[in-house]
Amino acid sequence: MRTAGLETAAEYCVVIVTTATEAEALSLADHLVAEHLAACVQILPIQSIYRWQGAVHRDPEWQLLIKTPIALFEPVRDRLLALHSYEVPEIIALPIIAGSPAYLNWIKEQTHKPSRG
Repeated sequence: MRTAGLETAAEYCVVIVTTATEAEALSLADHLVAEHLAACVQILPIQSIYRWQGAVHRDPEWQLLIKTPIALFEPVRDRLLALHSYEVPEIIALPIIAGSPAYLNWIKEQTHKPSRG
């Protein structure tokens, strides 16, 4: 049994990124939405526990949930790498396996590949 819209949903993803400050999270989100690389970015305060350079760290961070077509992952990643303050930022994409057709269409309408210039 197939669910209507699954093929369309597979074209989209949520890119997850973390930052050290709310200001950086807002700046990254502003760039991505203004440049049509993301339709929407949600920003959440989180607590991260991670290993870095041989030590365990526990830090507050800000998590961005970036909604975009999978076809734009590389331009999104490249833009994030150019702007991010971390040496090795978390930039991972999770596929959207199902979604409201109207919402997925809205993502498509709000995003496009950057023009080459």
